[in-house]
Amino acid sequence: MISERIVLSPEDIYEKEFKIDARGYRPQEVDNFLDLVIKDYGEFIKIIHAYEKEYQNLNRENKELKAELRRVQTKLDEEENSSSNNSNYSNVDLLRRISQLEKIVYGKE
Repeated sequence: MISERIVLSPEDIYEKEFKIDARGYRPQEVDNFLDLVIKDYGEFIKIIHAYEKEYQNLNRENKELKAELRRVQTKLDEEENSSSNNSNYSNVDLLRRISQLEKIVYGKE
């Protein structure tokens, strides 16, 4: 996903060689700096992969919760339709049913 947009890998940075001329940079300084870049770049890739996995897990969980919510809403609508035919329910009965539905939706036990 993200790796398609990243041009350089840590290995590409490590293997990069610069031409040296009379007025060039000090090769040791360049190498030390590139070592830091390689290390940071490797960490960057690890962080991205971790976030991609977390995103996929959260996305899957979100879909599951939405499906569960739809099932509960459908069940609630069916219950309301059947209860409209039987209006003998007391407030206590209604509160118990709401509590049970909240437990199903929010996973509280």
